[in-house]
Amino acid sequence: MPHEPNFATLRAGMVDRQLRRRGIVDERVLAAMAEVPRERFVPESERRRAYTDSALPIGHGQTISQPWIVAAICQALDLDGSERVLEIGTGSGYSACVLSKLAAEVLTIERHPELGAGARARLEDLGVTKVEVLVGDGSRGLPERAPFDGIAVHATAPARPASLIEQLGDGGRLVVPIASDGADLLTAFRREGDRVDSEVVAPCRFVPLVGEEGYEPG
Repeated sequence: MPHEPNFATLRAGMVDRQLRRRGIVDERVLAAMAEVPRERFVPESERRRAYTDSALPIGHGQTISQPWIVAAICQALDLDGSERVLEIGTGSGYSACVLSKLAAEVLTIERHPELGAGARARLEDLGVTKVEVLVGDGSRGLPERAPFDGIAVHATAPARPASLIEQLGDGGRLVVPIASDGADLLTAFRREGDRVDSEVVAPCRFVPLVGEEGYEPG
């Protein structure tokens, strides 16, 4: 039987080679990525690949994003530790766990009940107390719990998501992939009063945002 990899060593290498050398400069984000055991958030069959520079399948047609994408979203949110963050697309719970190291409170929505239950169990096993896992249609956000200081979306929206922008507090940031020709564009929006500025972070590839304000189920 093959020996299990030294995940701590692999994690440190991931932070150095995949993140630090590719433009992730927020030291709080780098520290969070260095702390969270990504191998705990992938299926047993994928554990040896937990720190590869790629997305990995987690079931139900969903994936855990490559480490750089998770770090890029967190960096673009520009968190200082005091914020209330909404995450859309919990998946295995990995990015919610990273966000829990960076924000005061994280609410995360998953539309697949089985994935939501699995994420909740993993976070509890790791002693994470600042994350609330909800099951439902994340495409509409969580208006009844708004406003949020940050919103992270782990699925591609068909267009600029007006409802999510409305749920940002003053100075809040939304980071979301937007569909475009050729590649999705990871885009950061910042709300200042009635003004909303945006900038493209990077091209990317995500599963589609399915729901009332996203795409129809395939």
